Amino acid sequence: MKLFLLSTLAIVGSFSQGVAADERPNVVLIVCDDLNDYVEGFDGHPQAKTPSMKALAKSGVSFDCAYSNNPVCAPSRSSFLTGIYPHTSGNLFWGKWFENPVLKNSKTIMEHFRDNGYHVAGSGKLMHHGKPDEWSDFKYRADYGPSVFDGTQRVAHPDVPMPFRAIGPVDGSFAPLSRVPFANDGNPESGWIYGNWKKRQPFRYVSENDRDLTPDERNAKWAAEQIRDFSEPEFKAPFFLGIGLIRPHTPIHVPKKFFDLFPIEDVQLPVIRSGDAEDTYYADVYAPEQKGLRYYRTLLDSYPTREDALKAFTQAYLAGVAAVDECIGKIVDAIDSSPDPSIRNNTIIVVTSDHGWNMGEKDYLFKNSPWEESTRVPFIIRVPGLKETGVRCQKPISLIDLYPTLVDLCALDGDTRKNNQGAKLDGHSIRPLIENPKQGAWEGPDTALSMIFVGEYLKLDKLQKFDLKNQNWSIRSTDWRYIRYRNGNEELYDHNKDPYEWNNLASHKNHQPMLRSMRARLNEMVPELQINTQNSN
Repeated sequence: MKLFLLSTLAIVGSFSQGVAADERPNVVLIVCDDLNDYVEGFDGHPQAKTPSMKALAKSGVSFDCAYSNNPVCAPSRSSFLTGIYPHTSGNLFWGKWFENPVLKNSKTIMEHFRDNGYHVAGSGKLMHHGKPDEWSDFKYRADYGPSVFDGTQRVAHPDVPMPFRAIGPVDGSFAPLSRVPFANDGNPESGWIYGNWKKRQPFRYVSENDRDLTPDERNAKWAAEQIRDFSEPEFKAPFFLGIGLIRPHTPIHVPKKFFDLFPIEDVQLPVIRSGDAEDTYYADVYAPEQKGLRYYRTLLDSYPTREDALKAFTQAYLAGVAAVDECIGKIVDAIDSSPDPSIRNNTIIVVTSDHGWNMGEKDYLFKNSPWEESTRVPFIIRVPGLKETGVRCQKPISLIDLYPTLVDLCALDGDTRKNNQGAKLDGHSIRPLIENPKQGAWEGPDTALSMIFVGEYLKLDKLQKFDLKNQNWSIRSTDWRYIRYRNGNEELYDHNKDPYEWNNLASHKNHQPMLRSMRARLNEMVPELQINTQNSN
């Protein structure tokens, strides 16, 4: 252990003077999907079982206040994997990043590492709109399976009650794999299938110990094999390995053993206050059909009681989190057990998610909200040679800081723009906070920014939809959250006294100075908004 610390401390200490190519650290980036703070150590759900992430956090640094810049899959991923804010690029929602005028002229993190001599390998869901040629080697495209096939089409699992089941095969479905759908209908075509939308493939399930691997398990197995291959003597380059794990994204179909960890009768409900949505304004700017509002109503309509509804979904979500945690553990174990000390002792590991997920708080069940549950993400990083491990940093950061942090830690050279039509990195390296989580000073802002797209359900023309003043904005400092909606309505929460964001203080006389301060901070981060810091409109 002493030799390990000496060697890796020397590597970290050499970053500021530049790192020779053969000394550069490897990078393993693990991105989960829809993972909120239901992770041990992040104070989310008290019954969460994530031993792998808990162990990784003990050997690294956890960021308690890490946030998604756009809490929905496609724009979040295209933002942090290019290092450019959605409002900088104009890639605000579901547009393909490689068709965006700014992003297509900027290097993804994969391309920049490859240009710096790294072998760049990936698998699974990383970019929402995948482009395998960004990688030296790419294995499996995103696969949301196992999915349910009724012999004709993909559907939600028949065990899910109506009307929630009618939401469809992705967001309306959850069940253990042991509940093989349509098992006795006599149709060999029906049952579990892999979830790639372009090509249907049967998923074999006989028992818990005799079945195909789930896509996440398959990606974890491939990643572990890659790490073993990288230890071969003929492999010389440092590597950047990206693994995109789907769970706990819906449909939540995972092995029975993970559901069994959370007996339905023992599941604790999320902490939700009745009437909590009454002093919020989300429902004023979005139609009732907006997914999060509709999913919550539909879930409650599908069960005898509100408690039954929330317990059913919470059990499935906790099972999905536990399943993805096991996959993370297999990848980390492959690093820690590698026979090659340059892998075992010189690999940066990052585990995070593209955004979180509301579990019914404020009558909302989905991602893409401006509140803590959707915007906050777990963020764990292990860097070789840390002087202090197992520490939690309380300073707010966001996913936009991931790219510049890895550039800094790996001493990469060159412009991240392909030409002058691209954009510079918007974030800042959090290396000072990794090295000193409690007292480190960094160049980043003291608030983390999230933008919630104006929405596909509003009848606005294209120009209005992409007007920055027409979006909804949320910023989080260490102690406060400020939300500004497109119609000028505001929310303000004191996280020291109100961690669940139950009490909107925006209209309280005593909190007007803080309200004006948070407006000013949002103006600094997005100058195009030009918010009047004195008035609420």
